[in-house]
Amino acid sequence: MRQRFLGAKLAIAAFSATAMLLGGCGLTDDEGLFRNRSQDYRRAEELPVIVVPGKLDKEAIGQLYPIPPISDTAVLEEDLDVPRPQPLSENVLEEKVKIQSLGDERWILTNRGPSEVWPRVRNILNRSRIPTARAEASEGVIETVWLKFQDDAENKHRFRFYIQPGVQVNSTEIKVLHDQAPRDDEEVTDSAWPVESESDDREAHMTRLLAESLAGDVSSGTVSLLAQTIGGEKKVEIVTPSVADPYVLMKLDFERAWASVGYSVQRGNYTLIDQNRSEGIYYVNYTPDKDEGEKDGFFSRWFGGKDEEKLAVNFQVLVTEGEDGVEVRVVDKEQTSVERNLAIRLLKDLRSNLS
Repeated sequence: MRQRFLGAKLAIAAFSATAMLLGGCGLTDDEGLFRNRSQDYRRAEELPVIVVPGKLDKEAIGQLYPIPPISDTAVLEEDLDVPRPQPLSENVLEEKVKIQSLGDERWILTNRGPSEVWPRVRNILNRSRIPTARAEASEGVIETVWLKFQDDAENKHRFRFYIQPGVQVNSTEIKVLHDQAPRDDEEVTDSAWPVESESDDREAHMTRLLAESLAGDVSSGTVSLLAQTIGGEKKVEIVTPSVADPYVLMKLDFERAWASVGYSVQRGNYTLIDQNRSEGIYYVNYTPDKDEGEKDGFFSRWFGGKDEEKLAVNFQVLVTEGEDGVEVRVVDKEQTSVERNLAIRLLKDLRSNLS
């Protein structure tokens, strides 16, 4: 028993001596026993690509960690400070499924990604006993077979669903197209789809049923790996040319883009002051959030909100048609370019609330 006790005391003494030695070396110092490697990435060097002889398979050696292209970049400040995160979109607090319309168009908007919406729509059709004739995830298209309804003894009907990335961040838009033909016509099985719905009422009814089903669907956690790129590329992106001002590129028609930007400049840090549709200009006030600038106090918000000085126009949002789509830029009140980092921040705030 005495030997065990003496052995334990010796072990504790040895541990204490080791701890004191390590403490004297400095555990977090570059010259210590455990060197701080947190800044090693700044000294990293790019190695040349391995050259594979022509007779061997080059596919076996590739990029272990490929870096995807970054569309919205800004020149880093000299102090290398990490930029502040963007505020949450105002749309995050809104309902998850709703029907929107513009002119003769209508669509379902949900703040779920296409990879999640795709299997949910498939499940809803299956549960409703609506057979699918074609489902192409890469195109974002689901087509039903010809259906016969009890309230229409003369015609048969079919529907096409377009599932595409939405204008909002991480959202999905679903459009419905209706087609009909005489019940006894067997030659229309593989006929071409019309450009517009044959019956607006049928389209509206199916759109409403699908929206209600999506809102009440409990299988929201399902994700389809096949639908990661469903419906094609994104409709909206921030473009940052190296020798020109950054802008938001919207791959939409001008009317839809104008309405979407008009929705965004009335939310978040933006306040819409005036607009000129013929010139494609929104006159806005941009008030930074509380951490970067003063906001109205409690009594100010209670008795009237922003004062006249804050409601003055300090930026203009220019909406113009370009070669690849509609381009949206933010300039100052004199239509002069603003500093690059500020321009990107303004565009990100604008982008987050597009609808």
